[in-house]
Amino acid sequence: MNSMSSAFKPDASGISPKQMDYIPYLTLSDGREIPMIGYGLGTANHSSGDKKFDQKIVDDTVTAIKAGYNHLDGAESYANEEELGAAIKAAKVPRENLFVTTKVTCAPDRPIEEAFAASLKKLQLDYVDLYLIHSPFWAGGDAKLLQKKWAEMEAIKASGRARSIGVSNYLKEHLEAVLETAKDPPVLNQIEYHAYLQHADLMAYQREHGIAAAAYGPLTTVTKAKGGPIDALQDKLARKYGVNPGEVALRWCIDTGVVAITTSSNEQRLRSFMTKLPSFKLTPKEAEEMSELGKQKHYRGFWQKHFDDDDRR
Repeated sequence: MNSMSSAFKPDASGISPKQMDYIPYLTLSDGREIPMIGYGLGTANHSSGDKKFDQKIVDDTVTAIKAGYNHLDGAESYANEEELGAAIKAAKVPRENLFVTTKVTCAPDRPIEEAFAASLKKLQLDYVDLYLIHSPFWAGGDAKLLQKKWAEMEAIKASGRARSIGVSNYLKEHLEAVLETAKDPPVLNQIEYHAYLQHADLMAYQREHGIAAAAYGPLTTVTKAKGGPIDALQDKLARKYGVNPGEVALRWCIDTGVVAITTSSNEQRLRSFMTKLPSFKLTPKEAEEMSELGKQKHYRGFWQKHFDDDDRR
């Protein structure tokens, strides 16, 4: 099962800060720890697609690292692993002090090893802390294909070049297929997660099987979906804790046990997140109230073509 860092006694939510740096950590089912605040290189930092080296992405990522983000979340499909690697080098932070995630875009006939080796080269790293399959949709629901690719992921972990392995955008049926044959189960599933997309059945299944969750799009309630039932409560809580509504949205993720991945190129905002998030937490009642209000509205910002309008999986 997943648990929080044992450096301090967990509170009622199970969350405790890691000694000395006060950033919340989550202990994965394989015993490794993941920072619960991450800097994502998707969305705003996605490469423009012209394949030219983008120094701005490097500079923004260095800014994030210097602001205190030691959890960096990238992907092959973002086309900026080279920039991420350059930023890690430029920031001059010891490798062991960083938690680096990247993701593979699967295809039936392309070995994951081939993609992984290319990613490591671009990142200029000997290993990553977490390697994820970016989505299951390429498999067209074929359980055997999902199982085959997971076996390839297990081989990469066995080599020591990926400390932990997991998935992204997997639904319950995809996880069921993987767990049927997995020798080394996924430790984490990175999904779109916010108060308007809570994945009740999926989250219950993941808790049952010790699979942690990481959220992309955690600020959706204050960005893409603003103007909903949760607005007034977020504003109220922001005033109470001396933070902004976005920090309340991120804290809600953390207080529900979910790793929050955020993306920004604004140094002041990045520093505010890193300073304010560890300084307060929602009470269980406040977190539950946000959850209940969130259920009144459904919003999905990514992968819409794979879901009906009212599909909350």
